[in-house]
Amino acid sequence: MTFVCNSFPTDIHGWAELLPERQICEPLNGAHRVPWVVVGAGLTGLACARRLGGLHPDQEILLLDARRVGQGASGRNSGFVVATSQFPGGVVPSQIENYRRVNRINQAGLDLLSVQVSENAIDCQWRREGFYHTAADHSAIKEYEHFLHYLDILEVDHKPLDRTALHKRLGTNLYQVGIHIADGALVQPAALVRGLADTLPPNVSLYEQSPALKIEYGNPLTLHLATADVKTDKLILAMNYESATLGFLRPYITGSTLAGSFTRILDKRELASLGTLTEWGAISLHSGGATLRLTRDNRLSIRNTAEYHGSTLLSDSEMASRQAIHRAAFDKRFPQLEHVPFEYSWSGVEGISRNGTNFFGRQRENIYLAGGYNGSGVSRGTAFGTAIADYASGEPSQTVSDCLTSAPGAWMPPRPFLDIAAFFMVRSRFSGVGLDR
Repeated sequence: MTFVCNSFPTDIHGWAELLPERQICEPLNGAHRVPWVVVGAGLTGLACARRLGGLHPDQEILLLDARRVGQGASGRNSGFVVATSQFPGGVVPSQIENYRRVNRINQAGLDLLSVQVSENAIDCQWRREGFYHTAADHSAIKEYEHFLHYLDILEVDHKPLDRTALHKRLGTNLYQVGIHIADGALVQPAALVRGLADTLPPNVSLYEQSPALKIEYGNPLTLHLATADVKTDKLILAMNYESATLGFLRPYITGSTLAGSFTRILDKRELASLGTLTEWGAISLHSGGATLRLTRDNRLSIRNTAEYHGSTLLSDSEMASRQAIHRAAFDKRFPQLEHVPFEYSWSGVEGISRNGTNFFGRQRENIYLAGGYNGSGVSRGTAFGTAIADYASGEPSQTVSDCLTSAPGAWMPPRPFLDIAAFFMVRSRFSGVGLDR
């Protein structure tokens, strides 16, 4: 039995544009026979391949990516490495252990990345000093109250902040209240992914622009590419929402397209208007609110659009219209910087499930999968990638157990009904967003 795929959209926008040119790895050619293949060189696939390389130092691992490293979702997010997830609404007592389980996974991924960045001297603007959760309008302020209660119950180190304190730190008067959570990291996501790719174990071979087009089931499995065929004993899919292109998770996961913009580099006077911090990140407590960064290289970024777009990136003309939304939201927060132009805009696709769950485990004989992070993929994807390598290798761990406990995915209808359902599912995120957008 076979399944065929040949569609992997990409573009040149994103955090990678802020980095120097990189020498890419050549596509895979010829016939190969290896014990392990990992498909997808985002954070999940990189973590998986790194762990496999350590567990099986005498075995060859092939790591394949359809695009250039950093051009997928792992290099296009806003660079928040979350330790503590927010669950909208009030605390549900029966879900407290689930909250703890999710946060253990987040913490495992954060800790793994922290060690890998340090040990490999990856230059990616890593800053593990936490970040802010903010609220401007009624709906978000209500979530602020819920989140404070949640953090108290889970005994998470945090500090509530009023409008004056937020303005002093962030340089904006928009937010009425906020919370600083002590743990969590900020990062330049494309630089992180590149650095992880460039420091893989010696028995891991990375090939870029090498999409897996067809799986031929058997023992061994055969993976067909445009210019290569690979026979392997075990195959691990780390493709997030694109796992559906190879026939997996199709009824359970889809993609939401988000977009953001960067300013040019700010000068000293402009930076002085932004409060006392030289680097920070802020996430709205409303699920449809804006995400903000002041980066180490002195740019402000804002991301505040999300939509169902067929799981694809935005065109240049579409990106221009979204930039106008970014501009209005930016000027509302930083009227003192209305004169500062945006230099870059970007879009990216996150994998979302109808019930917000993740996917982990064996899909069929000798095929394993990890993915579906609903916007928390930096820490969680790293943890899931490491854990799926352990699981496929028969290595037990707390993180494996936590990942296996993910709730089953809720079914989604086929297209064209999927398009309609996904459109309204993503759109519902903006209900009552108000000033927080």
